[in-house]
Amino acid sequence: MSLFTTTYDVIVVGGGHAGSEAAAAAANMGAHTLLITMNLQNIAQMSCNPAMGGIAKGQIIREIDALGGFSGIVTDKTAIQFKMLNTSKGPAMWSPRAQSDRMQFAECWRTVLEQTKNLDFYQDAVNGLLFEEDTIVGVKTKLGLEVKAKTVILTAGTFLNGLIHIGDKSFGGGRAGEGASTGITEDLVLKGFESGRMKTGTPPRVDGRSLDYSKMTEQPGDEVTEKFSYLPSTKALTKQRSCYLTYTNLDVHSLLREGFDRSPMFNGRIQSTGPRYCPSIEDKIDRFATKDRHQIFVEPEGWTTVEMYVNGFSTSLPEDVQDKAIRSVAGFENVKFLRYGYAIEYDYFPPTQLTHSLETKRIKDLFFAGQINGTTGYEEAAAQGLMAGVNAALKTQGKPSFILKRNEAYIGVLIDDLITKGTDEPYRMFTSRAEYRTLLRQDNADLRLTPLGYKIGLASKERLDRVEEKQQKTNLLIKFLQETSVTQEEINPILEAKNLALINQSVKFYKVAARPQLAFSDFKNIEKLTSFLLFHEIDKEVIEQAVIHLKYSGYIEKEKNNADKLNRLENVVIPSKFNYQKVTSLSYEAREKLSKIQPTSISQASRISGVSPSDISVLLVYMGR
Repeated sequence: MSLFTTTYDVIVVGGGHAGSEAAAAAANMGAHTLLITMNLQNIAQMSCNPAMGGIAKGQIIREIDALGGFSGIVTDKTAIQFKMLNTSKGPAMWSPRAQSDRMQFAECWRTVLEQTKNLDFYQDAVNGLLFEEDTIVGVKTKLGLEVKAKTVILTAGTFLNGLIHIGDKSFGGGRAGEGASTGITEDLVLKGFESGRMKTGTPPRVDGRSLDYSKMTEQPGDEVTEKFSYLPSTKALTKQRSCYLTYTNLDVHSLLREGFDRSPMFNGRIQSTGPRYCPSIEDKIDRFATKDRHQIFVEPEGWTTVEMYVNGFSTSLPEDVQDKAIRSVAGFENVKFLRYGYAIEYDYFPPTQLTHSLETKRIKDLFFAGQINGTTGYEEAAAQGLMAGVNAALKTQGKPSFILKRNEAYIGVLIDDLITKGTDEPYRMFTSRAEYRTLLRQDNADLRLTPLGYKIGLASKERLDRVEEKQQKTNLLIKFLQETSVTQEEINPILEAKNLALINQSVKFYKVAARPQLAFSDFKNIEKLTSFLLFHEIDKEVIEQAVIHLKYSGYIEKEKNNADKLNRLENVVIPSKFNYQKVTSLSYEAREKLSKIQPTSISQASRISGVSPSDISVLLVYMGR
């Protein structure tokens, strides 16, 4: 089958985290898919730190896995350390994070993709898009090939007109050692798209053999590890590599400041916006001038490599300044650099130009996913890639789009924030962005999303069966705890050991289990419970679900009620191309914002900055409510 004669269902441009998930999702849903990338050796490259997950990001990886994506599976197979973050807080805040072996991660992703049916590969740069009026029909490559497709997904990462900065040097590139992508932005701007520039940065990589770890604090992984994927095909880690913690100091800051006049960030050569929550070391020193130190995490890049990632020291300062300053960090006195840090500027397209399916409003059958939409982070990119791949495949099959609501997934929050609010700085997910985070926990992503993934043809029957079994066993355990009584003799020794109020008569088990000071493991010597768990083969996941239900049911029920109210407004549909200018009762700002974004429902309209509650009341009247 020739590239010259084939019309693909889906072409995915770019083989990063967004592109890999997009290609896998589309192909697994039966769409004949082509992945075009500049270098097949760099599929799913971890351009920045070798880690997946973290605060809110770990929830996203669990959601991708629950829907039938692969980021969680690949992370589990290539992890070198695992941590569950925020365990001192409530379960809504628990966030899994794993260090990965960078080389194994990319290799594993390529293997996954090569074993995927319906997926073809081609190595070339895409430098043009093919249109028929307001519809995309294919792409044009650097070699001059024109490849036709029913849908196209752009996942260009930081490559669109990418420009790398190190001190007073700058050169075109999408990341270190790779060229920039040109032509796509220009074609889209000619079609009326608004584009902008953003920047991000990366720290130096150093030779771990040149570091003195005795001057740092070891940061081991969790003693009892978990994993990302809900499938049994991956296993939790039994051995791990440690990270290390050290700090900058006033001497380091002073040496860095000496180079500020040569910094592209301060001398005006970089004018684009960088990530607020992952600033460069020079930005941290400038913005937080009263702080006398900043954390530096030294993270291994794999099981066997000596390469270390210097997390917290992202910089675009000149090489000599980086070299001189970092040697004043404890443990780095004799450091050998493998690669200097750099900043990169690249094109993005404000995401208010998209629909919730990630299809563009101006051009039919064209989808954007990842940093092209103004986001930062592997996890955010992978989530968008998965959703774009699903929706591109559904469109070729003549089926309705798959849209996740804000109360269904962090992925829903992410996409709704982008489409409704837009972003003028690299968007990063946080738990605070989700108003229903008690519902959107990392532990229940499979219960929330696997039935939806199975319904659209992405999640497997094996996944669905496991979810149904988990739900049944959870309900069974909750019922047992609610109906089974425990005596004073069984419970009081446990309460006494923890200086808690004793019971003076038998009570139902759930009343004791719901006490926040008690863990389920405290009841391991109560024979009736252990026998029940053993007989019904109830595992840790099921116990966790039951305990969360007992301890947080009030909060969960309250959020469900609030979500139901929101969804009632979600069902009040606004006709497409509604003329807001004729509604003179709306404020001028509301008319402008609503006309630009064209929300599909009253609920979405209510989340647009500048649209007031009184504006929503006016719209409800117009919609017959």
